[in-house]
Amino acid sequence: MVSTNTLCNKILNVKDMIVEDVDFFEDATGVTHLRIMARPYKRAINTCPRCGRTKCPGYDERKSNGEPVLRSWRSLDFAGIPVHIVACTHRIECPEHGVIVEAVPWAYHDSGFTKDFDNTVAWMAKHLTRQAVSEYMRIDWKTVGRCISRVREVIEPDIGVRLDGLEEIGIDETSYRKGHKYITVVVNHANNTVVWAHEGFGKEVLKLFLESMTEEQRASIKIVTADGARWISDCVEEYLPNADLCVDSFHVVQWINDALDELRKSAWREAYAEVKELTKNHIPKRGRPAADDAEAKAIAEAKQRASEIKASMYALGKNPENLTEKQRLRLEWLSMSNNKLSRAYNRKEQIRSILHMSDPEAAEEELKRWLWWASHSRIPEFIELGQKIRRHKDRILNTIRMKMSNARIEATNNKIKILIKRAYGFRNIQNLIDLVLLVCSKLEISLPNRPAKQSQL
Repeated sequence: MVSTNTLCNKILNVKDMIVEDVDFFEDATGVTHLRIMARPYKRAINTCPRCGRTKCPGYDERKSNGEPVLRSWRSLDFAGIPVHIVACTHRIECPEHGVIVEAVPWAYHDSGFTKDFDNTVAWMAKHLTRQAVSEYMRIDWKTVGRCISRVREVIEPDIGVRLDGLEEIGIDETSYRKGHKYITVVVNHANNTVVWAHEGFGKEVLKLFLESMTEEQRASIKIVTADGARWISDCVEEYLPNADLCVDSFHVVQWINDALDELRKSAWREAYAEVKELTKNHIPKRGRPAADDAEAKAIAEAKQRASEIKASMYALGKNPENLTEKQRLRLEWLSMSNNKLSRAYNRKEQIRSILHMSDPEAAEEELKRWLWWASHSRIPEFIELGQKIRRHKDRILNTIRMKMSNARIEATNNKIKILIKRAYGFRNIQNLIDLVLLVCSKLEISLPNRPAKQSQL
């Protein structure tokens, strides 16, 4: 026969707990609850919840009208019945942490739930929407965020351990809410984990990360990948003397596509202006235009040019191997009707081929030729683009030489977007950051009655 004490300890996955009484009660909505009156073993009392020091001297007892004040902790449901552990606690005086409420073996400090409850909520939040977790676990959706932060702090009390041994990192910012609300994220390329995240972006935010590292940790970083933002390059030059900055190839191609699209818009505006000029004084005749109506033909051709240029955005931005047949025909038409757009598109493809080259010296020579063309192209959009690429030339060559990219951090940003969308946004930014640190890492959340898995950062 199993005793009540053993049964409750096994079911609740608790050690060092003595069960004094068990009863049922109903709340205002008619839901049945199980209440377990308990107290810690003698060896577990007067323990500091922060440092684990035992036998701390007592400071005072929580009483009301001369009676001890009882505290309640929610546990996981048992067969659909909510379970509560009720016990009396008092304050102790820790030599290191001062006056603080003593620890109980079944719950984390400052939590109204058992350890298994907090861990289960955090695990579910990694995979489900917060609303679903809130409804299933019978808690407020704001409480879900607090459980996430609490579990993250318990599993990894010192996040600084992620900064040890860093050699290759990626830096980027991503939005977490409308209205230019951003967080800055740093990823370790070696194991594809987030090592640091903070609200905001810019030089002052990135300095917080770099200044939190020791001189040895900063000196160990050899490669930094980024999107070419000046605030990142300035911080790398100031704090990371041994690091080579690599500008991600994706962003270089994005710069060229943006310049090409601006040129397309300019060409469309010119073509549309020509249509307006031709039609300004033209009086259309009733019926179909005659075969010898030169003015009507010129207007039709101008409209066709404007329409084709306007519809060429996707064809110009796509890689040749991904073009549809219709887009390929549109590019062929542009090559015959618009020399500027055709030349610019070919130069875009030339940059793509340079970024895929394996010989850095040959790539440097090709890039020099490309920059010469851009400066002599008489295309304002590409003259400005050439100046931008010239400023980042060494960092682009670093990318080619080291074969690095920002793909991992872009994938992490996408994962963060999914977390935000799944949770329908976060009002508490720290809850979001803690969830990112849990999800984008090798940390394992222990679930009740499961084999423990080893956490690897």
